[in-house]
Amino acid sequence: MDFTFSEEQLAAAEAAWGVFAAVVPDAVPSPALTAGAVAEGFDRELWSRLAGADLLGLLLDDGHGGAGLDAIALCLVLRESAGVLARVPLLEHSAVAATVQAYGTKELGERLLAPAGRGELVLTVAAHGRTGHDPAELAVAARRDGDAWVLDGVQTAVPWAYDADFVLVPAHVEDAAADRGVLALVPREADGVVLAEQISTTGERLAEMRLRSARVAAGDVIEADGAREWLHALLATGTCALALGLGERVLRMTGEYTSEREQFGHPIATFQAVAVQAADRYIDLRAMEATLWQAAWRIASGAPGPLPAAGDVAVAKIWAAEGVRRVVQTAQHLHGGFGADTEYPLHRYHAWAKHLELSLGPAAAYEEALGDLLATHPLS
Repeated sequence: MDFTFSEEQLAAAEAAWGVFAAVVPDAVPSPALTAGAVAEGFDRELWSRLAGADLLGLLLDDGHGGAGLDAIALCLVLRESAGVLARVPLLEHSAVAATVQAYGTKELGERLLAPAGRGELVLTVAAHGRTGHDPAELAVAARRDGDAWVLDGVQTAVPWAYDADFVLVPAHVEDAAADRGVLALVPREADGVVLAEQISTTGERLAEMRLRSARVAAGDVIEADGAREWLHALLATGTCALALGLGERVLRMTGEYTSEREQFGHPIATFQAVAVQAADRYIDLRAMEATLWQAAWRIASGAPGPLPAAGDVAVAKIWAAEGVRRVVQTAQHLHGGFGADTEYPLHRYHAWAKHLELSLGPAAAYEEALGDLLATHPLS
């Protein structure tokens, strides 16, 4: 395992920093002051800048106009995006495109990937399922009907569903003797697709996606073994990168505030109780970082280990979920009442942290998954 980033990966991170440097977290109304969604859609101007910087096709091959990079590069870019609460479906879009490239048919890739890399098509994924604990594919049943698949079920908390052109929906094959799942690329406006608005803690608009005998062409359904697991691993690891970037920004904000805020004639950062709490959160962030790169490296390299890559992903998500929660809670405490001021951005980071903590399932779900893996693959 080597955590040294390549020149290409660092170049992607530098390009991302250049794009996100102009983004401010206060560009939309505060979720604390808004009854509904803070905006109708995502930041299209930022999306165009990401496309112009070739950051929407990071994981795509040269043949599709992409950069041919890996999960590590994507996580470096996501880390930068979270520091400014960038309101774009970068993780979901990239993960769906990469899954289509790796596991979809050649015809599907030729039709979809080049426009996706240019940002002309927007992709998202319904990966939460019904509870966040159970596998997402169990929420939707799929059956073959001639030259098409028919989908029935409900997926909740689908991000950016109202803005996407296609939603990748995990489903289980209801008539299969063995446990088998598929990934169906569903047009947002297809017959049988109904979206019901849900609002995240971030104030962004999510969707409950109801599928009522929705038909999907056979060529738009991925049946390859391992596709669902690979997609989930990439999404979960990307969520860890978002949590890390957010947590690092919050700790910097806290350091700046406590260095300037004085009590009894001294900056409160010099008080032992404040310094110890900040140091504990720094340790959380370093653990989040180490486990993130371990998981991203396993996905990118395909290197073997004592556990499948899903084990490293589970460890990373446990640290990310619990670590980012502790970071924002400590930040609120050390900021005092100022941390709850809606004219100061810290409360926005707290709301986003709660969303990331629960995205794709809470820490408890990954602790259960890790326990199952350890039982199946005992360490010698």
